[in-house]
Amino acid sequence: MKLPLNMLAQMRAATRNLMGSGPAAATEAIQQALSAAGLTPHAASTQAPPPQPMRDINPPPAPAQARAAQPQADAAPEAASVPPTPAQAAQEFAQDFMARLGVPAGLGQHSFDMPSFELPNFHPPGFNAPAATPAEIPAGAQFIDGVYRNHAGTRSYKLYIPSSYHGQAMPLIVMLHGCTQNPDDFAAGTQMNALAEEKECFVVYPAQTQGANSSRCWNWFNAIDQQRDQGEPSLIAGIARQVIDDYPVNEREVFVAGLSAGGAMAVIVGTLYPELFAAVGVHSGLPFASAQDLPSALAAMKGGAMPSAQRKAPAGGVPIIVFHGDRDTTVNPRNGDELIAQGVRSQAGGKAAKAASIDGSVPNGHRYTRTTHSQADGSPLGEHWVIHGAGHAWSGGSNNGSYTDGKGPDASREMLRFFKTVS
Repeated sequence: MKLPLNMLAQMRAATRNLMGSGPAAATEAIQQALSAAGLTPHAASTQAPPPQPMRDINPPPAPAQARAAQPQADAAPEAASVPPTPAQAAQEFAQDFMARLGVPAGLGQHSFDMPSFELPNFHPPGFNAPAATPAEIPAGAQFIDGVYRNHAGTRSYKLYIPSSYHGQAMPLIVMLHGCTQNPDDFAAGTQMNALAEEKECFVVYPAQTQGANSSRCWNWFNAIDQQRDQGEPSLIAGIARQVIDDYPVNEREVFVAGLSAGGAMAVIVGTLYPELFAAVGVHSGLPFASAQDLPSALAAMKGGAMPSAQRKAPAGGVPIIVFHGDRDTTVNPRNGDELIAQGVRSQAGGKAAKAASIDGSVPNGHRYTRTTHSQADGSPLGEHWVIHGAGHAWSGGSNNGSYTDGKGPDASREMLRFFKTVS
């Protein structure tokens, strides 16, 4: 569904009200936004209950408890005898709005707090939970902690140094995890450390904080986090530069990659710092600056980012490789189509690029369509992998980490291959 511009403004007003001036104003603003979109809110959610004595109001349950208790409330009407507080009523109204957009339950459970907006819980049935313990480190290798600080804040990171390192210059891969993940989990799921042993490269995993985002999502949808030398892009670029200062990195072979929210942020960072990063890898992500706030983020995730809604990517882009499952219900696969188109056309010679597609399959795994984009002389500009039957998960990953699909193709290996061809 296309969101009208006035609806976006009204939703922004509702967001501010939920955060500050009160649930009644938020409810009114959301109701106006629904009306602008031709939607009718549930009548029961549009009015806040009358004030109740404090002794008669039970503390609201935690989000997980509230979800677990819902079936019981449906079966036992007497359990709903205590009316919701005004804040609960406004939040329920907001959730109703999101449901009408087709957003999965669980999105924004902590309210429409923009700095801590959380993407949907994308644990599909049968997929693994986050890794509980770090993977074993080979003899002679290191997986060390680091911290970087600048005017935008502080972020920790973990750096993998392969056992083959003896002072020689090596490539550097910056890996940006998805929502609810952390460096250990992302390293285990993508198996990038094992590939670093094989290919002899450094891998650094910046860690998003829960203070910056309640679900540890990189804030790809915030305007401040889409600007060079501002917000999270400056922190991620700063981490890469700190590793370069501390170790003999081959500065022509520095790359950034990520999953979901991390993939969207990888696009932003690679676009803003083309002198630092030689190429970008994106799995289940979104185009550059495809959202500026919560409503446009929801619209881009659900329906696909529209070129008219994006900020134009600066010229002088870098080569890009994109992976997306065609059954991804969290980030619409149309985002992958627009992402590769945006990435190719932002590069020199991109408008005259030649495209060629092949179909393939992994034994006992997924089929895929791989489309390559290159200049007339064959120089690679981009690759787009559409993985047939795959959802929102890292292709070819290990079940030792979260949000992975072991059926392949191996996104980590293919990214490193692509990076080598463009360095």
